[in-house]
Amino acid sequence: MKFVLIPIISIGLVFILACQKKDNYLETPFFNEMVSHYEFEIRPVWQDEFDGNGLPDATKWGYEVGGSGWGNNELQYYTKAEAKNARVENGKLIIEAHKERFNSNEYTSARLTTKKKGDWLYGKIVVRAKIPQGLGTWPAIWMLATDQTYGAAYWPDNGEIDIMEHVGFDPKRIHGNIHTKAYNHSIGTNKGNNLIIPTAISDFHDYIVEWTPTFIKISVDDKNYFTFQKDSNEWQKWPFDKPFFLLLNTAVGGNWGGQKGIDNNIFPQRMEVDYVRVYALKKN
Repeated sequence: MKFVLIPIISIGLVFILACQKKDNYLETPFFNEMVSHYEFEIRPVWQDEFDGNGLPDATKWGYEVGGSGWGNNELQYYTKAEAKNARVENGKLIIEAHKERFNSNEYTSARLTTKKKGDWLYGKIVVRAKIPQGLGTWPAIWMLATDQTYGAAYWPDNGEIDIMEHVGFDPKRIHGNIHTKAYNHSIGTNKGNNLIIPTAISDFHDYIVEWTPTFIKISVDDKNYFTFQKDSNEWQKWPFDKPFFLLLNTAVGGNWGGQKGIDNNIFPQRMEVDYVRVYALKKN
């Protein structure tokens, strides 16, 4: 009996300790939030299907204009309301980079935003797009904070969500990242991941972000490849409880896109967007 009771007692102690450990874990401040189930509305609260032809819908899209490098030593000048660089054509939004001199820049392109026209706190955003190809291209689908709420610097203090980034020298790889004051590439603490998509530059794909109060999930065609989990209430780590807006752009060169040079024979190069659909987070 002695040799039988010891294992039973041991098992009992292990079970008690395990239960105690589990109970303590349940009391940690983010556990219940981490396992919360979020759902999104079926109908979009904001969308653009890019029907018709002409300039992008001015009630939904604005332009960021300039050629100062945009913090990354990019080489393009972003124009405003130039159909050559941004237009709706045959049911698609075209954001097109050209090899042409404009002011002191050798290339032109466009950077469209929904700021003050489409700003959201949480939700699911789906952008169906086909990206450009060739050495030196750097398209992006991403989000920034509408207002500067935190810290002394707008970026990275107020956060960034990169739904899709692609560099032409690595044609089959798609990247998703987040940036905050605590987590960003400039200090070597970047949070993100990448995914190989053999048809990245030849086909349309759905680039998706699901943004909730406790996590940000980035996917391609419903395949999740990066989830950033909230682990702190510090704004330096999680500045994502304020409205953000969407940006679409095609950059040329820069610290990342131009790492292996630029092939000037590829231009013009375009990102085509079939639609943008934004779904609100359901209220419990």
